[in-house]
Amino acid sequence: MSQSDPSNAPLTIIGTGMAGVGLARAVRRRDGERPITLISADSGDEYTKPLLSSAFAKRQTPQSLAMHDAVGLAATLKARVRTRMPVDAIDPVGHRLVIGAETLPYGQLVLATGAAPRQPFEVASSLRDRVFQINDLDDYRRLRGVLDRHPGQQARIAIIGAGLVGCEFANDLHAGGHRIALVAPEPTPLPRLLPPPLGRALGEAFAEAGISGYFERQVTALHDDGDGVTLALDDGEVLAADLVLVATGLRPRTGLAEAAGLAVSPAGILTDRRLATSAPDIFALGDVACVDGLGAPTGGVSAMYVQPLQAAVKALAATLTGAPTEASYGAWPVVVKTPLLPVVALPPREPPHHWRIEGEASDFSALAEDQTGRLLGFALTGRCVRRKVELARAAPPLLG
Repeated sequence: MSQSDPSNAPLTIIGTGMAGVGLARAVRRRDGERPITLISADSGDEYTKPLLSSAFAKRQTPQSLAMHDAVGLAATLKARVRTRMPVDAIDPVGHRLVIGAETLPYGQLVLATGAAPRQPFEVASSLRDRVFQINDLDDYRRLRGVLDRHPGQQARIAIIGAGLVGCEFANDLHAGGHRIALVAPEPTPLPRLLPPPLGRALGEAFAEAGISGYFERQVTALHDDGDGVTLALDDGEVLAADLVLVATGLRPRTGLAEAAGLAVSPAGILTDRRLATSAPDIFALGDVACVDGLGAPTGGVSAMYVQPLQAAVKALAATLTGAPTEASYGAWPVVVKTPLLPVVALPPREPPHHWRIEGEASDFSALAEDQTGRLLGFALTGRCVRRKVELARAAPPLLG
């Protein structure tokens, strides 16, 4: 990986999510004058993405979730913010971006383009107003607008996928008064975070609350039935829903980097511990970055969470302002927003020799251990989530 010495050359950040905006703020705190340009493919509103999966229960409007629009963001950062402007290409040799007929020079470039939802099947044009994915505020705005127009304010919503996003939205939309069906190919919810006994406990908590679970099933087709959507399952069963939310995971947006010749993998744009890519003066940050081998959850572990992002932002801001700094991630557990059954997990970076599971009913502690009994990670449900601080102190760092 390579990088040039930081200078007062213009800094360009592609992406205005938590990674891009957080970095701009951190750089601005260290350097009040450096020219900064943020380029967004969407509205450029500043908001906190994790709040999207708890907003329906709180009946929060898109306006209340946005801390600043693009104009306000530009003013607070003393930066230029360009919206609705997808970047077509990067020229690493000429240090410039291609945006339509325009070329935009950069001194240092940060790719904070995030990850895009995986789409497991084609959606007919007639269903575009009934099938949704939520990955940003614009997506939330679109779904919220449809739900607000729904008769009786209650909808039958089928959620495809029982990972982190699917489970959090299932809990949130249920709390918002909607009828939820959760469909997934795995036998239990949160398969990347919870061993089966704990996953079953979460599934049972959902079922007791009235969320219908269709596990070990796959959706083979979606059909327009006139008033709603019919979901055909691989076992022959058919579900009827008013709306469908597809939550089948995320894929790092590496296409722009790959086309420019940067080193990428399925886990993201490859960077070193200083977030530098394989091209001079280009860095990657957030969900799109695979930092020293740690990136999108193609295995069992991921750095696609808030605390690793904040640590990476701090390190990269220092590097970009003349103090080269390596990112390090502590043992930061993931707190899943499922109030029906509290869940905390620190997935092990390597497959454990075994899981030592203790507890009963819905209160479980699961400790991932190696052959010597060394703690590699853990998962907690119910009242056992109180152990998260104690166990996090004993676990190895995510990226030491």
